[in-house]
Amino acid sequence: MARGDQLARQWRILQELIVSRAGRSVPELADAVDCHVRTVYRDLDALQAAGFPVTTEREGRRTVWSLLDPAKRSLPVPFSLPELVALYVGRRLAAGLEGTVFYEALESLCAKIRLLLPPEMAAHLEREQEGLAVAAPPAKRHAAYRGILEQLAAAVSAGRKVDLTYRAAAAARQTRRRVDPYRLLYHGGSFYLLGFCNLRKDIRIFAVDRIRRLAVTEEAFPPPQDLRPEAVLQADFGVYHGPPVTVRVRFAPAAAPYVLERTWHPTQRIRREPDGGVVFEADVAGGEEIKRWVMKWGAEAEVLAPEGLRRAIAAEAEALARRYGAALRQARRPPRP
Repeated sequence: MARGDQLARQWRILQELIVSRAGRSVPELADAVDCHVRTVYRDLDALQAAGFPVTTEREGRRTVWSLLDPAKRSLPVPFSLPELVALYVGRRLAAGLEGTVFYEALESLCAKIRLLLPPEMAAHLEREQEGLAVAAPPAKRHAAYRGILEQLAAAVSAGRKVDLTYRAAAAARQTRRRVDPYRLLYHGGSFYLLGFCNLRKDIRIFAVDRIRRLAVTEEAFPPPQDLRPEAVLQADFGVYHGPPVTVRVRFAPAAAPYVLERTWHPTQRIRREPDGGVVFEADVAGGEEIKRWVMKWGAEAEVLAPEGLRRAIAAEAEALARRYGAALRQARRPPRP
């Protein structure tokens, strides 16, 4: 039986005991949670061992189980045990947000929940959530721009324009812009701002860590009438924004199973080839990010279209060949006497 099923059943047993004034017999609990009476006895023993104040009473020939009255008042009824475990695991998954108010709020919530639980229950919860190990993905250090991130969150919530000084990754100088902040995005371990740039007269995506200065203005901006941020981002491959183009990539048979097992883009179409390879096709924006995605597959991927992307990857491959070729030639030279 899956561990999650066992936890869910034990919590359902607790709920039956919480709402019951007269208690429940083991057969009644078995009917309520649809399992054998021996399983209920094991679950009750496990709950007692975990510190839940479950007790038994005799009513004539009948034995009933119940919770001590103080426990009925103190248990966090709105949360099931699987939900609490999921919350604790979610805290681990959010490790990439460390250094932001979002991460600290989640830590504070978990700390408050721990305070509501008796020590034995809290220890039981900690043991249960240890069943899933989480490796946090690489993320930027957000603490350096925490203040800017909090200002942006406030501006998005209040619908206020922001003045920012921004330096793009490939730009030699900074630019000053007034932006209507539509939405904060979190992607690949980085925060981004989606908004209307009054300088460029277009919707743009800004990396938050490249914002050098920011001020929230008193000027409100009207919410976009015919635009949903999700619709704008749907065409993007990652967070790079631009006009969509149809991309076709052929993957060799060795890479095909890995390509088939994921949804890489909402518009993707994948055609199987007779040799076991596949052709991936999607209508995407963000040429730089799709280029990096294709190149990570190495020689197992070949761009078929568009021609511009094919030439860009060919140029990268030629540059790599020159660099590593020179290094190999240097390594093969005999040492000087």
